[in-house]
Amino acid sequence: MEFGRDTIGKILSFGTQAMEMKFPAIKQVDAYWEGLRDGRLMPNRAEVDPRGLENALEFALMLEMVAPGVARIRVAGMHLSDILGMEVRGMPLTAFFEPAARGKVADILQRVSQRPEVAEVQLSSPAGIGRPAINARLYLAPLSNEGRGGSRLLGCLQSHGGIGRTPRRFTVADVHTRRIVAAAGAKSFDEPQSIAPKTKPELAEAPSLFQPAPDARLKETKHPHLKLVKSD
Repeated sequence: MEFGRDTIGKILSFGTQAMEMKFPAIKQVDAYWEGLRDGRLMPNRAEVDPRGLENALEFALMLEMVAPGVARIRVAGMHLSDILGMEVRGMPLTAFFEPAARGKVADILQRVSQRPEVAEVQLSSPAGIGRPAINARLYLAPLSNEGRGGSRLLGCLQSHGGIGRTPRRFTVADVHTRRIVAAAGAKSFDEPQSIAPKTKPELAEAPSLFQPAPDARLKETKHPHLKLVKSD
């Protein structure tokens, strides 16, 4: 049996639609980020408003790049805590991954924050005692913060299937990225900068590394699905 180009296109389109039905929060967060970007290289962190992510808040997260390839969770939806069975704010994103996958995750974080790119990562967690097999998707897109492009990331982590006994950790099954290009004449923030590692004393002294800008609307949210860390 031979497939023509039109038939193959329909099969691929059907597969994409099926994935969107399984992971609708990923599609919503990506559409929201693109709307905020409005032709620029990336939107600003202070522009992110939880009301624009109403149906995806429990899966949403905001990350801060604290070192090359290292991102710490600053805002996290309740679904992320359910996956690990514990509070996840302040933890590195790699806490959701098996040790063998963490180097690949660091590479993805570096690409998203520095090139910059948008990434959609296909995840899996195998079945075990009291643990059904899980398929999941992770979405990551860069944000500007005080002129530093890519120092914050907007993300979404949505799983399909029961969680079972926690903590659940994932391996990386596949990665899809797309390069971001600003439209001609679009207002742009500074180019992504290299993230210098924070020293241990700085990390020890700060109860949180997330410091919202004065006009950041995220800090005012009281949404039940969203948890927020604020520093002094």
